[in-house]
Amino acid sequence: MSTSKLDFDTWQSLVQLQADYASAVDSGHWELWPDFFTEEGVYKLQPRENHERGFPLCTLAFDGRAAMRDRVYGIKETLFHDPYYQRHVVGAPVLRSVGEEGIRCESNYAVFRTKLDGLSVVFNVGRYIDLIVPMPAGLRFAERLAVYDSEMIPNSIIYPI
Repeated sequence: MSTSKLDFDTWQSLVQLQADYASAVDSGHWELWPDFFTEEGVYKLQPRENHERGFPLCTLAFDGRAAMRDRVYGIKETLFHDPYYQRHVVGAPVLRSVGEEGIRCESNYAVFRTKLDGLSVVFNVGRYIDLIVPMPAGLRFAERLAVYDSEMIPNSIIYPI
C-alpha cells in the first residue's frame, strides 16, 4: 500500500466497505456486523466532548468480534426495547494517512430513526474515525470510533451506529 495515496481499486473498496456497513446495520442483518472488523477489531461510540478531552469513557465499546457477536445476541435475543428502523447517510471518506498500519480516514454520518408508529427523526450525528486494514477477504475495520456531536442522546442506543 502506498504511503501517500490509494489506487482506484483500493479507494473503491474503501467506499464499498462504508456502504456495505451502513446497509447491514440499516437492514437489521446484525449477524453481518462483526464481520466488517478484524478478529481483534475495536468499535466504540463516544461523545465528542470525551473524545476531544482525551477521556476514555464511551457509550458503547466492544473489543474484538467475540464482544460484537455477544452484542448481536443481545440485540436479537435478550434486549427488550421499542423497535425502530435506522438509516445511515455517510459522507465520503477523507483520507488522513495511508501507510504500513493501514488506512486512516474520517467520514461524517447522520443516522435517522423511525419508530414503527412515528415519523423519522435525526437520531445521532457525528463522524467515524477509522483505521482500515487489508485482509484476505477485503478491507476490514481494525478500529471504528463513532464520535457523536450531541451531548444529549436517547435513553438507549441498542443498535450499532
